[in-house]
Amino acid sequence: MLKFFFWVLLLANAGLFAYQQGYFEALMPSGREPARISQQLNADKIRLVPATEAKRLAEPPASAPVPAPDTAPSPVSAVEKKDEALACAEIGNFSPEEARQISAQLAELSLGSRLTRHPVLEVASHMVYIPPQPDKDAAEKKAGELRRLGIDDFFIIQDNSPLRWAISLGVFKQEEAARAHLASLNQKGVRSARIGQRTVTTSLVSFRIRDMDAATKSAVEKIRAGFPNQAMRDCKPA
Repeated sequence: MLKFFFWVLLLANAGLFAYQQGYFEALMPSGREPARISQQLNADKIRLVPATEAKRLAEPPASAPVPAPDTAPSPVSAVEKKDEALACAEIGNFSPEEARQISAQLAELSLGSRLTRHPVLEVASHMVYIPPQPDKDAAEKKAGELRRLGIDDFFIIQDNSPLRWAISLGVFKQEEAARAHLASLNQKGVRSARIGQRTVTTSLVSFRIRDMDAATKSAVEKIRAGFPNQAMRDCKPA
């Protein structure tokens, strides 16, 4: 009986010793040291990192910024706008002698129908008037209204001009004088009067060039430079 207990205790101690040394890990892994460490891959290369660096490493990489769309006008649209701005230019006002000189130079550009010559109109006077009435009777009726307002200095236009049956209330050389007279008539109760300009044709002329591109404009500018008192200005194409 004593031998039986002896062998039992011996086997128990031997088993406890083997367990402590990890001899049983191959058959029954316990997840404890030192067997767990022996199973790790590259355990000697493990290192601790600060929390801020760990957070940075855990974040996904930022995507590359998407370039903003190119909003610059295309070369075609820029050219179209430039051509549109040069649609019509006018040079003048030239005296008869200057007109002959520049006309000969412009002819060398072979502009054809794009080049036109225009007489220069000049404002000769400013007329204060009541617009044309439908007929003579209506004009006489309007004249009677003026007399009742105490206005006697007027006359009814009876020629075949566009102002036939209008009533002229005064003609002035300076626009300021015409405006002062109109203000005086308004104070007397005349509400339908207005100011119109009477123009006359002078001996001066101007030249208009339509559908100008950059090359044509440059050539015309060189010609105009020979006439320092004349300027090139935009105009509405006819």
